[in-house]
Amino acid sequence: MNDEELLRYSRQIMLPQVDVAGQEKLQASRVLIIGLGGLGSPVAMYLAAAGVGQLVLVDHDKVDLSNLQRQILHSQQDIGHHKITSAADRLTKLNPHLQITALDHKLSDKELREITQNVDVVVDATDNFETRFAINRVCVETATPLVSGSAIRMEGQVSVFLNRPGTPCYRCLYREEGELDGSCSENGVLAPVVGIIGSIQATEVLKILLNIGSTLDGKLLLLDALHMEWRTLALKQDDECPVCGTRSTERRAH
Repeated sequence: MNDEELLRYSRQIMLPQVDVAGQEKLQASRVLIIGLGGLGSPVAMYLAAAGVGQLVLVDHDKVDLSNLQRQILHSQQDIGHHKITSAADRLTKLNPHLQITALDHKLSDKELREITQNVDVVVDATDNFETRFAINRVCVETATPLVSGSAIRMEGQVSVFLNRPGTPCYRCLYREEGELDGSCSENGVLAPVVGIIGSIQATEVLKILLNIGSTLDGKLLLLDALHMEWRTLALKQDDECPVCGTRSTERRAH
């Protein structure tokens, strides 16, 4: 790192869990963020600010006026433009050392698998179960850590799936549609709730990259923002899980 970078990250480098070696590890890391809306905005901004070297950004939507209440990557002048464009512009202004790969189309299974194989962590910041299930399947197949978050109304949840043998995956949690299913356009959401959940997702990504502390792997963190109450539930691998379960693995082997 040069002197400018040492000053930029000085408050983070002061942490004994990070130090110069950890900061250099972040700079050498590559993270895939799928979805640049309410969750993806704080995730991308905090990872960029923290010094993660490369971000692969995926979103095929355009900025709409109704997005601006909570999607803080985008602004009034971005309405009608691809979210990828405004996100890349905002993030490079935040940290010019950042390398960005911007993809403004929906990824095929092949593309998703190829990209996932070449990143250190995947962040699921999407809002529908079809996409979440596809992301989870590829992360399990490639043994890539997945940081998943969702938020709706005044509720949110975060979990980490390291996708190691014996650990649960996202499909162990939800076989079909989950309790936070549905979009913000259908159910509404309080603006800061997505910021809280996205910030936790970013924190979990940094912990994984730095290999520090305890992550939310095997746990589901639930937020009730209306009463500002938190709950943590333990998750276990489901033998019957169609993606990672031992019985489904045995069936695939045969």
